[in-house]
Amino acid sequence: MTFASLPALTRCLASLALPVIAALGLAACEPVAAPARGPAVDPGAPVAVALLVPSGSGSAGDRVLAQSLENAARLAVGDLGGVRIDLRVYPTGGSPAQAQAAAVKAADEGAGIILGPVFAAEANAVGAAVAGRGINVLSFSNNPDIAGGNLFILGSTFQNTANRLVGYAARQGQRRVMIVHERTPAGEVGRAAVARAAAARGATVAGTASYEFSQDGVVQAVPGIVAQARAAGADALVLTADSAGALPLLTQLLRDNGLTPDRARFLGLTRWDIPAATLALPGVQGGWFALPDPGVTGQFEARYAAAFGGPPHPIAGLAYDGIAAIGALVRQGRSDALSAAALTQPAGFAGVNGTFRFLADGTNERALAVAEVRGGQAVIIDPAPRSFGGAGF
Repeated sequence: MTFASLPALTRCLASLALPVIAALGLAACEPVAAPARGPAVDPGAPVAVALLVPSGSGSAGDRVLAQSLENAARLAVGDLGGVRIDLRVYPTGGSPAQAQAAAVKAADEGAGIILGPVFAAEANAVGAAVAGRGINVLSFSNNPDIAGGNLFILGSTFQNTANRLVGYAARQGQRRVMIVHERTPAGEVGRAAVARAAAARGATVAGTASYEFSQDGVVQAVPGIVAQARAAGADALVLTADSAGALPLLTQLLRDNGLTPDRARFLGLTRWDIPAATLALPGVQGGWFALPDPGVTGQFEARYAAAFGGPPHPIAGLAYDGIAAIGALVRQGRSDALSAAALTQPAGFAGVNGTFRFLADGTNERALAVAEVRGGQAVIIDPAPRSFGGAGF
């Protein structure tokens, strides 16, 4: 039996989760040899920015996502003050071929940089299509496999979250971490991210356990996971599961089998506050997970709701962040504002998901807070840093 048969709580994230992690198994294009320099910018003239959104696919979910991304981008444009952005929106239809055609059209019409698209296969196609034109792409993807060359990703990655959580746990004295992951492409990415984070942040991987991605797979695996954690002396279990999949069942069974919070802390690589009902699950109480600064994101959500009459899609803030980064660079008055060298400035940018910066490999670092689940609420126990170089990075 798969998780499609779990109660509604475990399915409700299906329309909210970042779609790119689910696309990790897609074959990536050959990486572009070098980052794009970007077209020269005249800071006194409007900067043409192409926004690629998944409208036109026939999916109601894609249509809602596309509108939310456009709304957030336009909200950001309005916040730039003296910087003028000529935002041009292109539908991708959720198709790599259509996304590629949209990117070529955008380049022909003078776009200096491309913001979007969402899905990994589309982003691959777009990056390849405009690499020869010297145009950089800021995709909403969170898939590190597609990053590099002229393609940057805006979505928060498992590596970024693992670094934050494992680093914080190690500073609290919980240095023997055990990785528990599903046997899926996303689970394998999460496992590798935690292992790298442990090696870099003073923790030890006390063991690794996996389970088949099904109800029966979790039920059969839990006794062995508990026995292995006890034998290894693990004081923290890092779980790659999310609320739409194994998290509710896995955490409950681990607790029922005696792996109580005083024996081992649960650390989550996914957001445990989306949907908010996840926070009420008995198995996640006392666990830690990472999230963007709630104060900053809360302000964005309130402004978005006031402007557009409803809440933003959970990833809409990435569109705002992309425009904010472009605007900040153009405001500096540099002609190479759209180049890879400018995009990867060490100081980073201030966005509605907190401080962030692009790395030379096309991935990103994002400032995250650490929250503990207490009584069905997410309580911030370590705030998100406001600049780079602090303990949170």
